[in-house]
Amino acid sequence: MQQLFLTDPLPRLQPAKDSSVALMQAAQAAGGQVWWAEPQQLQAIDGDIAVLARPLDLSPMHHDSNGWQVPEPWYGQGALEQRPLASFQLVWMRRDPPVDAAYTFAAGLLAEAERGGVRVINRPSSLLIWNEKLSALQFSQLMAPTMVSGDCLSLQAFIHQHQEVVIKPLEGRGGRGILRASSAMAGLKALLELVTEQQQLPVMVQAFLPQVAQGDKRILLVNGEPIGAVKRRPQMGDFRSNLAMGGQPEACCLTREDQIICRALAEPLRRAGLVFVGIDVIGQWLSEINVTSPTGLREIEWLSGVPVADMALERLMGSCP
Repeated sequence: MQQLFLTDPLPRLQPAKDSSVALMQAAQAAGGQVWWAEPQQLQAIDGDIAVLARPLDLSPMHHDSNGWQVPEPWYGQGALEQRPLASFQLVWMRRDPPVDAAYTFAAGLLAEAERGGVRVINRPSSLLIWNEKLSALQFSQLMAPTMVSGDCLSLQAFIHQHQEVVIKPLEGRGGRGILRASSAMAGLKALLELVTEQQQLPVMVQAFLPQVAQGDKRILLVNGEPIGAVKRRPQMGDFRSNLAMGGQPEACCLTREDQIICRALAEPLRRAGLVFVGIDVIGQWLSEINVTSPTGLREIEWLSGVPVADMALERLMGSCP
């Protein structure tokens, strides 16, 4: 089996933390050939979608009490080849946000390949529609009180109603740009003008959940079913628990409330072709739905000792038509 991974440049990936690397290794361990390219290397030739890609040979990795131990170099690569996307059994779109023009064009080419029978994870059209903040709104009954608006007066009224809030840019990732604000703070109006770019861009504002001091939970779903979870505890002096912002991973189990959220999301995710997804939960509340390049595999495997990437790939291959 041959699988193509479309990611950011390989030197930018962190093999001790990156779920894309974990999935590549799982594909190789299952006896498949791993190919890699950046999304801008996709091509259309008379309607057929191709890619300029390289085969990879990934070095084995192991983890101990200190985390994952990475050999150097951790990969070898072969010569660049032009390959039709139809020659791959799976194509993974794993480039990190933002979902900018380059991402949109790549997703359009992948959608054409999908119409020709290529299996793409996740479905390209859904990658564009399911904004990682806005998509959670369809499950608003599972969320803390939330407003999305670019109107400063409306946002101020919401903040005065809930007193303590979190402000999130809609195109943010990894905790970047997330702010905590209160109705009593000086300069609130100026802050809202700044984050909305003078009322030109909407932002998400949510009631602050004190439970976040104890951390949030990243839950990975494969075909709508939970496959593993990791708790992320914020570092001292910060309320953001994202691992990219210094949050510390801890082992955890799914609660009854987690299971309720997962069941509510399962069928809508499957219908949308979103088969590898990471959701964020704070206490009993859904926070975000991550569909572009969800992370957490490495931390779950390290803390639990369970080969979750292998399990994810097995489930995905078992659902191939």
